[in-house]
Parts: sequence; structure tokens; C-alpha cells
Amino acid sequence: MGDKNRHIHLIGICGTAMASLAGMLKQRDFRVTGSDRAAYPPMSDFLRSLSIGVNEPFDSKNLEPRPDLVVIGNAISRGNPELEHVLDQRIPFCSLPQILHDEFLMGKQVLVVAGTHGKTTTTSMLAWIFESAGRKPSFLIGGIAENFQSSFQLGKGEHFILEGDEYDTAFFDKGPKFLHYFPDEVILTSVEFDHADIYRDLDAVETAFKRLVNLVPRRGRIVAFDSGESLERCLARPFCPVERYGRQGAQWQIRDLHLGTKDTRWSLWKEGAYWADFEFAMAGEYNVWNATAAAALAAGHAISPDQIRAALQTFQGVKRRLEVRTVVRGVTIIDDFAHHPTAIRSTLEALRARYPGARLWVILEPRSNTLRRNVLQRDLAKSLAMADEVVVADVFQSEVIPASERLDLATLQADIEKQGRRARLAPAVDDIIAAVAPELRPGDVVAILSNGGFGGIYEKLPRRLERLAADTPRSEMTGARLRS
Repeated sequence: MGDKNRHIHLIGICGTAMASLAGMLKQRDFRVTGSDRAAYPPMSDFLRSLSIGVNEPFDSKNLEPRPDLVVIGNAISRGNPELEHVLDQRIPFCSLPQILHDEFLMGKQVLVVAGTHGKTTTTSMLAWIFESAGRKPSFLIGGIAENFQSSFQLGKGEHFILEGDEYDTAFFDKGPKFLHYFPDEVILTSVEFDHADIYRDLDAVETAFKRLVNLVPRRGRIVAFDSGESLERCLARPFCPVERYGRQGAQWQIRDLHLGTKDTRWSLWKEGAYWADFEFAMAGEYNVWNATAAAALAAGHAISPDQIRAALQTFQGVKRRLEVRTVVRGVTIIDDFAHHPTAIRSTLEALRARYPGARLWVILEPRSNTLRRNVLQRDLAKSLAMADEVVVADVFQSEVIPASERLDLATLQADIEKQGRRARLAPAVDDIIAAVAPELRPGDVVAILSNGGFGGIYEKLPRRLERLAADTPRSEMTGARLRS
């Protein structure tokens, strides 16, 4: 258990997992401090709600008085002034996965959700199913689950439900984080090339997932999507039972899928026989796959179809995953974390089904370590071309990406326009807002895609639309509605 006199400092505390760890440590009565380069919602608000302050920016003075232990976030590299101070002063340090395993996972039945896409939402669904069934799980999620208004919980039940990230662990441990969790059971949603900054190619990504598969004990279980050659290779030599979910031929089959403007409904069949009907408010076929994976794993823990149905009906989603931030002047503004061309495609397909006939805008900040590079540039152009209007900001911190590897914005723009869509480049958020806001009309849907704060665009764009509404005579607004 925690010790009120033991001081733990987190370098990079505003990372989603690091902020969650901070909350867990505080709940265990440790004294918790932290620092980051810049804090932005939702994690800055989350930390504030826990009364955990964030020191900005990084500075060796943030380590005064000397902490008993320092947790080094995986985004922290040599040269960081706090990390250098830790090394110089020989302050004990560890990684997030290490302290998570040692302090929280020992003695629990660990259920890990892994895969290139869908981890956060699937983990949130699984946690809510277990919670709704009265199992009182612990969990750690890479986002704020709306049902819990939190990204973590320390429950009294026997299960710890955990989002398993394939990203590297720390500057001193370049292996995937999920290899530290020693799962009893695993959901495997997908395997694609991602994290181009640490993985050489798809083969290297597959190797990481093969190692995860190899950790599951014989008494354990893997629930895996029934599609993709990479997944097949990763599951070539399991030592435990594997249950597949998907369409025809899978053990868990999706049938009668209905993607509506208000809800999503489907039937789930198990081993060729009808099992249950489900529905929820979330959009997108990919969320049906996520829910099916969670349902399949939960069923193996004697959670009934009725309990799963009730949980999914009340599932509220995850912040920054198809989150409706606001509706201003009839314009719906969506926040989504999409960080990969496949995720962007799934997001836009979901929005097309949920808002049929709407003019769909995409405003993209190439910020993830994959999107900032040109390795998936053609796929990115194809995904973005699913929107009617595309606006792309400058590559985030482009100077740290070699020019030969960097996303070529001019080529991206040309490739999108070859597919019949208008694409524009705007270097900064203020330029984007100045260009886009006057053109938006009632009924439009704007998907803002970034895995960061994106210069406050989530707040600035609605404010500009409100000012435009205030400055527009009522007769013109009426005319605009009639023309739209």
C-alpha cells in the first residue's frame, strides 16, 4: 500500500497513461508531483480535478525537494533537464509499466486490450461491462471514459482491465509497454504498421505482437479479430485457446448490422447460433467490432448477454473518440484522436453514416509519429478524400523529422484533389479558423483530427462561429438556412 511520506514524481505527467498513474498513486496515498512541457485538456483538467499540480515547463527545480522515486514517461529523452538531474543525482527511477506491474497488477487477473486500432474504446467498453455486472474491476484506459469520468479505477474485484500499448516503454527500455503486463487474457483488435518512429517496418510490429501472444498462459484466452494477414501471422503459434470475432466463419459473428442516424444495432451469433441483440448510441461499424470483442471476453467470465446488453445500451463513449464537442450555428464540431490513415477512414465512414447528406469537413493536424512521416502518405490521401472539404495544418514539430521521411504536404494536397476533393494547407490554427469559419453553414459537420491540443482549435473555432452569428443580421442567417 501507499505511504503518505513516500514522494513519487512523474516526468511527463500529462500523457494519458501517466496522468492516470498519478491518480492511482495518489489514491494509494503516495505524495504525487509531476511536470510536463505543456498541459492541455482533457488530461490537464483531469489532473486538476485530482488536486495534482503540473509544473511547467521541465526544470530540475521541479525535483526539489528530492523525491523518493521518479517515473520517467516514454516521451522523455536524454537532454530533458529533469531526466539529466535524476541521472546526475542518482535518484531512483523506473518506467510507468514497471511501477504499474509492481504496485497494481500483482495478485489481479489481468485482461489486456491490444491492437493498432480500437484499444481505448474497447477497454472502456470492457470495463463498463464488468462494472455494470457488479464485478468492481480495476482499470487503466488511454482516455477519459465518459461513464466513469475517469481513465482509471482501483476496484475491489479480482480483475484489472488494461489498455496494452505497443509503444516503447522508456528511454532505457525500448521494448513494448504491453510486455510488462503479463496478461491472463488478451483482446487483439488489429495489427498494422504504426509508430514509424520506433518500428522499422510491419515485420517489426508483428514481432512485438507475437511476443505478447507468447506471454498468455495456457489457461488464458485470446479474443482476436478474424481479418488481416498480419493478425494471422501473429496468432500462428498460440499456447492458449483463441476465439475469433468477425463475419462469416468467425466463432463470434456480426449479423443484421444497422448504422442509423441516432443509434447502431446488430445481432451477435456464437458458433452458428443466435446469441443476442445489441444496440448503443455510438456511430461506426468499427465500434461494433470493438463492442463484440468486449462482449466475447466478458462472456468467458460468466457475464450474461442481458448484462452485456444493458451495459452497451448505457455506454457513453470516450472523450476525443468521435466526441461531439459542440453545435454552433447548426455546425457540428467533432473531436477525434485519429492518428493513422485506417483510423481516419473508419472515423469518416462513421460520420457519413451518422450524418447522411451533411457536408463533411476534416481539419487535420499531422501530429502522431506515423502521420508526420511519408511512409503512409498515399493511404492518408485516400482516407482524407472521403471528406468533402479537407484542411491540413503544418506538420507538428516538422524540424525533428528528416526531410526525406517527412510528410509532403504539397503532394498530399495534390493527391487529395486528384480524387475530386478540395484540399487546403494552412500553417497555423488562426489561419485555419480564418479560412474555414466564414464558409461553414448550418448542417455542416467538422471533424477535427489530432492527438494533441492543436493550438486550442477546439475552443477557438466555436468562439469564431459565435462571433460570426452575432455579427450576421437575422435576415442573412435565415437566408443561409434556406440555401443550405
